[in-house]
Amino acid sequence: MESRGSRTREAACSRPICPRGTVHPYVARRYNESFKGLNDLTFGKGGDLYFTDQGLSDLRDPSGRVYSLGTDGRLHALLENAPSPNGIALSPDEATLYVAMTRANAIGRLPLMLDGAATKVGSFINLSGGIGPDGIAVDESGGLIIAHPGLGVVWVYDKRGELALRVESPVGDLTTNIAFGGADNRTLYITESHSGTILTTRLETPGVRLLS
Repeated sequence: MESRGSRTREAACSRPICPRGTVHPYVARRYNESFKGLNDLTFGKGGDLYFTDQGLSDLRDPSGRVYSLGTDGRLHALLENAPSPNGIALSPDEATLYVAMTRANAIGRLPLMLDGAATKVGSFINLSGGIGPDGIAVDESGGLIIAHPGLGVVWVYDKRGELALRVESPVGDLTTNIAFGGADNRTLYITESHSGTILTTRLETPGVRLLS
């Protein structure tokens, strides 16, 4: 997976502190049909919610879905034939929605229309090895950061889809989820699920700040 100009780095390691709380359903189904198995979500700046409904979908049964839930309470299916939609992230201008298709080992790209619908959906990055992409994030330049479990790495791609950096886990291969944080939003937090560890590394470009 190395490409011209790409670099490799090892993440630092720290133990997590996990707060406890309760969770209550907000949307339980679409029409009369229950969700297959919700997975990940992200918010737009205006408060619209985008989320994946992965369940057990795969290449044999590409029935996973990607939804948007508007601030008006309306639920829309943006994609209904996805093979294992998992991590999800918006481009900085919110014109494109990226989705990790875990069991297809690829990142899908969903251009968004002004009315919120998706059009000309295609594959943006095709990966190899490991289990397939899981959590994803976007930086302020439009670059895409991808957690790739099974390989123990996080890939950093530029906005054109070219590989810029490989971040390696020092403790295990199940690098599952990522998030930007820190005072300047340049610290990348990485969950390594096999050891139950949170890893950190510093990136040159800040991540897109999420709605809080």
